Amino acid sequence: MILAIDIGNTTIALGVCAGLRIVTVYRLATISSKERLTAQLGALLGRIHRHYPSLESAVICSVVPKALVTVRMVLRRKLAIPVRIIGRDVKVPIKNNYKNPRQVGQDRLVGAYAAYRLYQAPCLIIDFGTAITFDVVSRCGEYEGGIILPGLRLSAESLFQKTALLPSIDSIRAPRSLIGRDTKESILSGLLNGYGAMCCGLIDLISDTLKTSPKVIITGGHTHLMRRFIRKKIHCIDTHLVFKGMCLALGVT
Repeated sequence: MILAIDIGNTTIALGVCAGLRIVTVYRLATISSKERLTAQLGALLGRIHRHYPSLESAVICSVVPKALVTVRMVLRRKLAIPVRIIGRDVKVPIKNNYKNPRQVGQDRLVGAYAAYRLYQAPCLIIDFGTAITFDVVSRCGEYEGGIILPGLRLSAESLFQKTALLPSIDSIRAPRSLIGRDTKESILSGLLNGYGAMCCGLIDLISDTLKTSPKVIITGGHTHLMRRFIRKKIHCIDTHLVFKGMCLALGVT
């Protein structure tokens, strides 16, 4: 069994993996304070060890360098198992056609690799995380690049912070109707319907560019919420795509 850890800008997700089966997932906030993160992660790893004492190793995929240092240190203290880092100890085995390959987040690469291995190419991966990313894998299985834009939460927070009268949105949820009858409902409609329409348009533009219709795989924290607002054929929803990509990169099948 492997402990796969995905360190994102908002959340650290820890998946207990038996092969490519994700047994359970734990989450905690990506905290800027080293002391608080050390304490919370240490307690969580203690619980994981009690439930899954047969864990053999850990693998980390991170887009937050400072958090990576802390997580790696706590892992070695609490579990005393080998720890490997995607992009450093483990190279994702997919050809990367980015102009500067180092600029691609390892989470995007492992997601693209998992989609290619599990769902075949050409494919388009849409990840609804802190940022929303569109990643393209060509027919021959190469990572071509993609599109990045602010996620739902970032957009809502930006509206609140940069305007004088618009309210804060405490939770992102589906609007009651397309046409909002109050300011919060109007913002929610703009976020969900607006991003859904944008996704449909970008899927069409990418399909035109590729001259084929790629398999569309969606993942990330707001996946199930966004699914109903994307009025296009979705090949599959896979909320564990990054975990599976990390395991596949290790050679797990």
